[in-house]
Amino acid sequence: MIPGSFEYHRPTSIADAVGLLIQLGEDARVLAGGHSLIPMMKLRLATPRHLIDLGDVKDLKGVGSDGSDIVIGAMTTQHEAIASDVLAAKVPILKETALQIADPQVRYCGTIGGNVANGDPGNDMPAVMMCLGAIYEVRGPNGQRRIAARDFYEGAYFTALEPGEIVTAIRIPTPTAGHGYAYKKLKRKIGDYATAAAAVVLTMRGDKAASCSIGLTNVAERPLWAEEASNILTGSALDAATVKKAIAAAEKITSPATDNRGPAAYRTKVAGVMLARALAQARERAKP
Repeated sequence: MIPGSFEYHRPTSIADAVGLLIQLGEDARVLAGGHSLIPMMKLRLATPRHLIDLGDVKDLKGVGSDGSDIVIGAMTTQHEAIASDVLAAKVPILKETALQIADPQVRYCGTIGGNVANGDPGNDMPAVMMCLGAIYEVRGPNGQRRIAARDFYEGAYFTALEPGEIVTAIRIPTPTAGHGYAYKKLKRKIGDYATAAAAVVLTMRGDKAASCSIGLTNVAERPLWAEEASNILTGSALDAATVKKAIAAAEKITSPATDNRGPAAYRTKVAGVMLARALAQARERAKP
């Protein structure tokens, strides 16, 4: 289908973008890469009268550091994240995840900020950001504030953003050197959303997990941080019995829909399988 008519705006600064959002109100939507919004507009599930394209806002692009944090501009594309030497060295799970998003054509345009900001439970980056303990920097009519990724998602397409606010950057505490990581995803075909996916970041002290964090994708109305499962594994030797207990705890918090990716019970079990695989690979990669 063809989207409804709209007016197109292309600001060149964050202040201008926020000003347009305030001025145009509920009739306006922000456009980043457009890979979630444009399909919804074609189906008339979204009919904004104004599109605010952030493509010319240069302050929203780039990868840098601030103290012990890595800071990623919201308009940084998936392709740019994949090509970043900084991210490959310090947060390699982001490259691994980005390589599993859609296809190269999408990754050249799709942005990190767009992937995390619109609250689509099928997007891959939100669960990874929750796993990493990321913070989203947000700018709006009342200035700048920060929201933890673990507090940001409220439901399908519902987030903690207030009217007039946009995500400007993602701030990630640099993981411990030698940490283990993995993002495992089952999908029906290239370019598809996950049937279920799991992210794991862990550190080892000797033969025991000093820390462990788990995120789950597309098995609820929002991305999930599996706090109980993470706590079960922390301090353990990641033995089979403990891993089984943690997987059961992770499966317990899921509530996937029955859809063309499979029945709800199947998708829950797939989440458990992806978690088991992610844990095994993260453990292999971790250096004590």
